[in-house]
Formats: sequence, structure tokens, C-alpha cells
Amino acid sequence: MEFDIGTLSIILIVGLLGLIAIGVPMGFASGFMGAVLVFLYIGDHALGILLSRYYSLVVTYSFLSVPLFIFMASLLERSNIAKDLYDALNAWLRKTRGGVGVVTAIMATIMAAMSGIIGGEIVLLGLIALPQMLRLKYDQDMSIGIICASGSLGTMIPPSIVLIIYGLTTETSITMLFQEAIVPGLMISSLIIIYILIRTRLQPHLAPLSDEPALTFKEKMSYLPGLLPPIGIVVIVLGSIYSGITGITEAAGMGVVATLIIIFARKELTWFLFRDALVRTFKASGTILTITFGATVLAGAYSLAGGPTYVAEAILAYDLKPMYLIFMMQIMFLIMGAFMDWVGIVLLAMPVFLPIVLALGFDPIWFGILFCVNMQVSFLSPPFGPAAFYLKSVTPPHISLTDIFRGFAPFIVIQLIVLACVMFFPEFTTQNFHEFTPKK
Repeated sequence: MEFDIGTLSIILIVGLLGLIAIGVPMGFASGFMGAVLVFLYIGDHALGILLSRYYSLVVTYSFLSVPLFIFMASLLERSNIAKDLYDALNAWLRKTRGGVGVVTAIMATIMAAMSGIIGGEIVLLGLIALPQMLRLKYDQDMSIGIICASGSLGTMIPPSIVLIIYGLTTETSITMLFQEAIVPGLMISSLIIIYILIRTRLQPHLAPLSDEPALTFKEKMSYLPGLLPPIGIVVIVLGSIYSGITGITEAAGMGVVATLIIIFARKELTWFLFRDALVRTFKASGTILTITFGATVLAGAYSLAGGPTYVAEAILAYDLKPMYLIFMMQIMFLIMGAFMDWVGIVLLAMPVFLPIVLALGFDPIWFGILFCVNMQVSFLSPPFGPAAFYLKSVTPPHISLTDIFRGFAPFIVIQLIVLACVMFFPEFTTQNFHEFTPKK
């Protein structure tokens, strides 16, 4: 029985959603549907071609940076570097209304710039910042939203794993992606801080001031050494990339070495800390590789069957204005992000959408920034927003998933505002707008 590509596309969508709905992991679901497509449309002789596509992706030198950044983040989580950073920031802002929330957002921004990992950062903030905010009688919903929204900044702020995977998949410059992501990432961080300050000023009961005595200037200065290790790691990682001294992978390796040296100098390096960080790295890397394998198989099978060409011709046949098409893609990403992991989305969607973006004359780097801002939203989007589940693992029992998702609403709005700014005002939110040549 022969199937046309349109029928196969429907079978793939229904099959993939059905498998995910019954709890099949994304990697296995997409891999299975890729194998089904091969047998229905091409034949079993194409399996070797699919495996070669996966092999060519994972052996790319830049891919090695992913487990290295995960390892660095795992080391930072298990040391007291993050705690000292929090204490140093809190010493200066403890008498500012909403100061603990602002400290949390600033800390999250710095942590994102160190490792680009999302889940671990949310867990870390949940362990350090949430008890402090609840102790000071901060509004629970606002506290939860601050932690999860700012903890997800690793999606945008370099060295973002999302940007790395997008760059590898689309064969675009990861360094350029990092450069373009700085402004939107800092926009989200700044808007979170502004929101905290304005809302707590208008509603003081949401963030009562601490009864603890204010610190003297000398006491505040004594906490500053806690800022030096995190800032040093950020300078080493990002400075080496932007200066052209190293590539992404070498910078990740330098970051790991610098982190190990700092932890050793602080006399915190133990075999148990090192082992736990390695175990976390193996588990997280294995998850990414599994999803990558399945999504690559499915995307490869669909490409061999002519799927991207079919979808591109179907979309372009409507003869809509280019920005309307980009807007439609963002809506689709928002819907997909509520149900799927970002790794699967980038590997499945980009082979289909990127040729359309290029045909319309848009810069793939700018489109990558749009995608990453979109995925920032997806980390908070119910029903499967991963940020909620990361935080739930470390919250007190009385805080339910419903409570967590309720706290997300204002921060999703902030992320959508930045998404709209990047889409409609790229000249203000990107550094290379002059390279864009969209067709009218």
C-alpha cells in the first residue's frame, strides 16, 4: 500500500501525539515514528542513511560542549559558590523592598552566563532562595514565578545549550547566536527585575521588609569576595568565545577546569562531589542524546520522503506576507512547546521551517533567537512546563503543581513581550539587523 506525503504527514503527527499522550518518552516516540515512515514510504534499506545522519550530528566537535557545560553546572550546584553569590548580593539588597526577588533574578542571570543549564538552576534557586522568600513572608505565587522565570534564563543567555543545539542542527554560527542572544536575554532579566520592583512598590504586602538590621558599608564589602568566582568563570567562558581565543568546546573545557580549580582552592572538592557531578552529567547527557537520536531519525526519514519540501510548498502557496508566516511559526512553536521537549522541537521543526525562512530572505540567526525566546516561554507553559516539575522536586509539600503554574502567568507575559520585540523590532534587539533582507 502506497501513501502520499500528505497522508504520511498526518499519520506522523497523530502517531507522535498519541505516543506522547500515553507516556512514551519523546526520544523513543519520535524514533519509532521515524522507523514507521521509513518502512511505509522508503523501505528498510534507508535505515543506514538515518543512522549516518545521527552519527554525523553527535560526532560534531562543538557537540562536546554540551556535556562539558552540564558537568560545570553540576559542579557549581554541589559547591557553595552559588550560595556565596546569593549571600553577597543579598547583603547589598536586603533592605530594598522586593530585594530578595531582585537578588534571585540577578543570581539566576549570572548562573545562566556560567553554564547555560536550566533545570539545575531552578532546583538550586528553589533550595537557596525560596525558603528565604517564604521565611520573609513574600507572596508565594510571586516567589515561585521569580524562581522559575529567572531560572529559565539559561535558555537565552549564552552559553545556552538551546542555542548550541540550534546552531549544530541548522549549521549556523554558534558564536553569532551567542552574540545576538545577549540583548534579548538581558531584556527578559531586566523586565523581571523591573516587574518585581514596581509590583512590590504598588503592593508592599507582597514583599515585607526584613526586620534584620541593615549592614554597615564595611560589612557589605566583606561579602564581595563571594562575587569573584562566578564573575571569573563568566569572564573565562564568554570572554574566550567573544575574543576569538577559543571556540565553544574549548571555552566549555576551560570553564570546567576553572570551576574545578576554584572548588579545590575553596577546599570543597571531594570525591563524592566529583562523582555526583559526573553522574548528573551522564544522566542529563544521556537524556539529550536519546531525544536527539529519536528526533534525528524522524526528521531524517521525513526529509528523505520529501516532507520539508511538501510543507514549504503548502505554506508558501497561501502567498501570505513574510512576517505573517514567521508569526504563524511562532504560534506553532508555542503550541509544540507546551507538549514537547525543546530538543525534539528544534530537531523536528527546523528541517521543515528553516528552508522557508531562508526562502523568505530572513537571517537564520535572527530566527534562532526567536526560537530560543519561544522555548523560554515553553519552560513555563502548562501542562508540561518543565520548570514547574523542577521546582516541585524541592518545594515544601503544601505547594502543589497548580500553585506553581499559577505563579507563572505574569512572567509568561514578560517573555511574550520580549518575543514580540525581537520579532517586530529586530533593529533594537539584535546587533546585526543590517544583514536581514526579508522579501516584501
